Amino acid sequence: MTVAVHTFGCRLNTSESEVMRTQTRAAGLSDLVVVNTCAVTAEAVRQARQAIRKAKRENPAARLVVTGCAAQVAPQDFAAMPEVDRVLGNSEKLDPAAWQATRRALTQGAGARADLAPQEKSAVSDIMAAREAPAAAIEAMQGRTRAFVQVQTGCDHRCTFCIIPFGRGNSRSVPVEAVVSQVSRLNGNGYREVVLTGVDLTSYGANLPEAPRLGRLVKRVLAGVPNLQRLRLSSIDSIEADRDLIDAFANEPRLMPHLHLSLQAGDDLILKRMKRRHTRDHAIAFCATLRRLRPDIVFGADLIAGFPTETEDMHARSLDLIEACGLTFLHVFPFSPRPGTPAARMPAVARDIVKERARRLRDKGEAALRAHLDGEVGRRRRVLIETQAMGRTEQFAEVCLAAPLAPGAIADLALIGHDGRRLAAA
Repeated sequence: MTVAVHTFGCRLNTSESEVMRTQTRAAGLSDLVVVNTCAVTAEAVRQARQAIRKAKRENPAARLVVTGCAAQVAPQDFAAMPEVDRVLGNSEKLDPAAWQATRRALTQGAGARADLAPQEKSAVSDIMAAREAPAAAIEAMQGRTRAFVQVQTGCDHRCTFCIIPFGRGNSRSVPVEAVVSQVSRLNGNGYREVVLTGVDLTSYGANLPEAPRLGRLVKRVLAGVPNLQRLRLSSIDSIEADRDLIDAFANEPRLMPHLHLSLQAGDDLILKRMKRRHTRDHAIAFCATLRRLRPDIVFGADLIAGFPTETEDMHARSLDLIEACGLTFLHVFPFSPRPGTPAARMPAVARDIVKERARRLRDKGEAALRAHLDGEVGRRRRVLIETQAMGRTEQFAEVCLAAPLAPGAIADLALIGHDGRRLAAA
C-alpha cells in the first residue's frame, strides 16, 4: 500500500483529497491512510470514526492521519483514538510543508518535531486566522470523469444549526485567473465536465480585488476554456445569486441546467430561527425566474426535518415547498444537534417525530423524482458517461446504459424508461 485517502462529505472535500494525494506523494509518504472527515452531522462524525477503526483493522502496519472538518472542530477527540497517528487541520492538509512535517513525525514518532510536545499528535491551527483560499493545482481526479474545482472555502454566515464555519473559517476565494487556469488544465487532461465547488459558493469573490461575483467567474471560465463542454455548480444560496449568474443560466448552454439549493425549510419562522437570509416566497420566486429563463433547468435542495420548535404546520410548509419550487433531487437531513451551535440549545422535537418527518420529505422527494423521470422518457439527452454502466444527463439524472461505453465520453442517447431512481437508455 502507498497512500489511501478516504473522503467523507462534500465535493470540496473530494477536491481537497486529490490535492492531498499529490502532496503525500511529493512528501515521500507511504503505507499511509488519510481519513478526510466531515462535521455536518453527528452521523457524519460517527461514520468517520468507524472508518478510522476499520482502516486500522485492515491495515495494522499503516500509519493513520485524520483531517477535515470534524478533525478541525474537535482535534482532541481524534488524537485520543489509539488508531490515529496524526491529526491535521483544514489549513494544514493543503500545505506541502505540513506533509513534510508529518513524514518526519511519523518516521521518528509522533511529537518528534521540536515545536510539538513529546506526545502531541495534532497540527491544527486557528482556522479563523486563515485569510486566503488554497489554489493548489491538480492534474486529475482519481476514478472520476467529472472534475471538482475549489473556488471558495469558508463561510461568513452563522446559521444556527451549522458547525461548518468553525471547521472552514471565514469566506475566502481563489482568484479568477487561477480558477480558469485550473479548469483549463483539467479540460486539457480530458475532463469534459467541471464542477465549481465551495462552502458558500455564491459568496465568491468578496475578499478579492474588485470583488468579482460568481456570475463573472462562470462567464470568465466559459470564455477562457472554450473546449470545456459542461460547467456545473455545486450547492448555492439563492439569495446571493447575482445578475451575471442568472444571465449565464439564461444564455450559456454549456452551463448545465441543474442547481442544488441550500433551502433547509419552507416555513418563514423556522427559516428565521435557522438564521437563514431567504424567505419561502423568495425561494419560490427564484426557481420560477430561472425556470422561465431556462425551461429545462432542474432543481435539487437540502431540507432539514424536525428543526427545534418545528410544528406539524411548519413541517407541512416544507413538504409543500417541494411542489412550489418544483424540486427534483432532495437531500433530506433529520435535524442533528451540533454542540456549540445555537440550535443545539433550542427546544428539541422528539426524535421519533424527527425521523417520521424526514421519511415524509424523502417520500415526497422520491415522488417528485419519479415525475421528472416520467417526463424524460422518450427524449434524447446528452449523457456524460461516468462508468461503463452509468452516465448523467445535463440535468443530472442518472442513466443506466444498455451497453458499455467509454467513461468520460458524452453520448447522445434515447431514454426509454426508468426504475424510479435512474433512467434507462436504449
